[in-house]
Amino acid sequence: MLLQVNFEISFTFHEASPVVLLTFLHPSRDPTVRNPERFSIEPSVPVTRFVDNFGNRCGRAVVPPGMVVFRNQAVVEDSGLPDLQVPDAQQVQIQDLPDYVLQFLLPSRYCEVDSELKELAWSLFKGTQPGWARVQAVCDFAFRHIRFDYQQARPTRTALEAYRERVGVCRDYMHLAITLCRCLNIPARYCTGYLGDIGVPAQPSPMDFSAWFEVFLGGQWYSFDARNNIPRIGRVLMARGRDAADVAITTAFGTSQLQLFHVGTDVV
Repeated sequence: MLLQVNFEISFTFHEASPVVLLTFLHPSRDPTVRNPERFSIEPSVPVTRFVDNFGNRCGRAVVPPGMVVFRNQAVVEDSGLPDLQVPDAQQVQIQDLPDYVLQFLLPSRYCEVDSELKELAWSLFKGTQPGWARVQAVCDFAFRHIRFDYQQARPTRTALEAYRERVGVCRDYMHLAITLCRCLNIPARYCTGYLGDIGVPAQPSPMDFSAWFEVFLGGQWYSFDARNNIPRIGRVLMARGRDAADVAITTAFGTSQLQLFHVGTDVV
């Protein structure tokens, strides 16, 4: 199955501003790319590429004042299969985890592992089977506990606030699930990318970049999605990190106003 992924995002900048961009496909997707990425900035400015500490492909640029448009487009091949399900995947003891995985057990900007959520996690899930079943129980809880409401999206909402407020968007579901997993000594990391309505009823709302998360079980990472809470087809990864703070699509070091935001994923 071939998927065309694309976006167009425009801002008005009040002054010349440095920006950091995570607007590219993740390097792990390179073997599946069939039409290369066509990234552009209008007006055209030089872009310096680099890979960050999490292995994400990033860019740096200085954009002029006024309207600036960021675009990208690519065609990738996808298996057409839903997220892999491995119900017997086992939890790895902390002392046996690879060194680089340990950071995904710690508190981060949006995931307050060192909060009341730790006591909550053990009170809710101590009776579940460690490993896949426990992670699925966490997803089930977050899916039921939070009510999706795009109108109440807030970029500063943390996992603890999402738990208390019981409302949010996909990133809030993931932050709550990630935090509960970390409280249970299960490494969990945040993912962002494209996820179209493939194999599910089309949603009436405009498409956005999607969030999901990965947990480290049985020596490898597996995808989970506390917002949809069903295996999905066609995830196209852009970036991974500890939480949403690590994978912002654009970070501008200056004042700007969003003018247009369009994301697309289409079967071709």
